[in-house]
Amino acid sequence: MIILTFPHPLLQAVPDTEETGTLSIYFMQEQVGYEEYIWEEDDLGFTLTVRGRMTKPIDISIERLVIRMDKSFITERYLFEGRISGVEQEIQSFFSEGKAVNTRQVAGQERTETVDIRRDAVLLPNPVFSPYMVLTKKYRCGLPEAVEISAYIIPQMEALASIAPKQDSPCYLVLLLGPTQIELKTDEDGGLIGLDIPSQNLRVERTKTGSDIL
Repeated sequence: MIILTFPHPLLQAVPDTEETGTLSIYFMQEQVGYEEYIWEEDDLGFTLTVRGRMTKPIDISIERLVIRMDKSFITERYLFEGRISGVEQEIQSFFSEGKAVNTRQVAGQERTETVDIRRDAVLLPNPVFSPYMVLTKKYRCGLPEAVEISAYIIPQMEALASIAPKQDSPCYLVLLLGPTQIELKTDEDGGLIGLDIPSQNLRVERTKTGSDIL
């Protein structure tokens, strides 16, 4: 018997369109990392794939991160493989009708749990920035008014949030996640051009440079 583990290439739909790019990460004005992403669209939905590295304020190495969504941007599957603060870990999650089944392997120990979340909750793995692209792809420029959303800070917690257009700047979206304000700059196609978290001294910009940063 052959057991296929997510994400197996034979189980993936052939992409109709593909967008690639690099996000450069700055902490206290110092360039501290990068993320390389691939956004794919096919007849069934969207797939975001990310790899990268950041040294401050948290040491994280992303060997592979995958978020699979349907055409309504509702998450179906999630995978993270990498190291956080030097500890190797893997998280696999499957989503169905408001339930998330998370299997987490940390330092050789495995734990599985099922949690209830809103069916349309947006996945925001901490501390990864490319998944904010799901919000810019969904709302793009011209969001008319504030919208309440649910953000799942996988695998820790779900939190209510709101996203609204910045006054007089339709291609800037302001995300309020608890006490934290996150400003997202997008384009007409929903590309994530930039991200700013002033309270954490973090800034992210889409650039042409890649893994040679660190």
